[in-house]
Order: sequence, then structure tokens, then C-alpha cells
Amino acid sequence: MRTAIVAARAFQRRGHRIPAPPIPNPSPPQAGGGEPPLRLVEPVAAWYVADTLLGAPPPLNAPPGRIAYKTGTSYGYRDAWAVGFDRKHTIGVWVGRPDNGAVPGLVGRVVAAPILFDAFARIGLDPHPFVQPPGTIAASSATLPPPLRHLRQDVPKTVAALAIPGLKLAFPPEGAKIDLSASAVDGSPQLNLKVSGGVAPFTWLVDGAPVMSAVKRREAAWQPPGKGFVRISVIDAAGASESVSVRLQ
Repeated sequence: MRTAIVAARAFQRRGHRIPAPPIPNPSPPQAGGGEPPLRLVEPVAAWYVADTLLGAPPPLNAPPGRIAYKTGTSYGYRDAWAVGFDRKHTIGVWVGRPDNGAVPGLVGRVVAAPILFDAFARIGLDPHPFVQPPGTIAASSATLPPPLRHLRQDVPKTVAALAIPGLKLAFPPEGAKIDLSASAVDGSPQLNLKVSGGVAPFTWLVDGAPVMSAVKRREAAWQPPGKGFVRISVIDAAGASESVSVRLQ
């Protein structure tokens, strides 16, 4: 719990870690005394984490976007915790039994988070947003490059991709078991590749590494180094992609 609070304080303070006071002495460390602040993460990374946690869905009947917070639940429902911060305060909440016994339904988001939000309501929230340091990027989906706007593989990623037949990896099919000896050339194993739709030229990748680029034809051949499972991908000029996993034997 103390580690989570120290981390939260670092994200609140632009990446500077300030040690938590000893448990018997809960008063904050005096100015100029104790350990000097240490940098846990860079300011840009700290802001990204704080901004992400600020967008976490709040508990029932709590206002959204007011507290950057994180919850947790231990195995067996023995601990429920929540740690949150604004620009001025960091609060940690732990709920559990002193004998470490299990409590069915003891979940951080349900039990500890409401207490955390109530504590901030009592001390007063800082209404100002976290200061965005230089070098950060804040963008909506509409302002991202087209290939980064979608995580799904079954939707077009560019406007141009909407006007043409969708890219399809015609061969090999998903889950195929391919006998390399049947298509060997001069004793060397060869895997024939074929794509339909999409916009040429094409880039072929195997296990994420490019093996052929700027291929204008819809058929290609790749010489695998050996047998086993591989993932074959193709990307067209419009940014559309398609992948299959096959077994070479």
C-alpha cells in the first residue's frame, strides 16, 4: 500500500518520488529534511499516467474526471485498496480484516473507491488540471494518422481503402498445415503467397519482420529457413493489413 502511495505521489509531482513518512509518524517530512526527491519517471511519462488515471470510470454517483485513481483487489478478497490524487493531495484507502481473513465481495472499486472519493470531497478537490509538460502528445482519433485510428483488423484504415475491394490474404489460409516439399524449387523449400484486393505495392512480413517490400504482383514466393509455426502478414499501399498463422512441415 505504501508503495502504491509513493508511486501515486510521483505521478502527481511530475515524476519526482518523495518517500512516504514512517508509519509511527504520519506527519509529512519537513522542508529541507529527509531524503532528497528522486526521479521515478520523466515528466512526460508521469503526465501520461496521471491523465490516463484521471479518465478511469468513477464509482457510482461520483463525478467523473476529478481524481486520478487506481484500485486493486488481492487474491481471495482479503484486501481492497484505492489510491488517488489531484494536484495537491494523495490519498490511499485500504479495506480489509486485521486478521487477513477473506471477505466475499471485497473489491477495491466497489468498497475502497467510494471511500477515496468521499475523502477528497471532504478535504476539497483541486479543480485545476494536471500541468501538461512540453513534449507530450494529446490527440483524438480524428487527428491520428489513419493506420493508428483503429485497433480492429477487419475495418478499413484509410478513406482510400473504402473505395476498393478489401485486402485478403488468399493463400495460405488461416491454420493451414503446409508441406514445404511439395512446392520446393531445386531442393529448397518455398512457400507461395497470394493476396486479393487491396492496393499494390504490397509488403510481406513473417513473424513481424519484413521479408519482401514494394511487391507489385499479387503473388510472391518466400523461402522459409525451416519448419514450425509462423505468422504471415501483408500490408498494402493504403495501410490495410491481413495476417494468418500457419504450420510449415
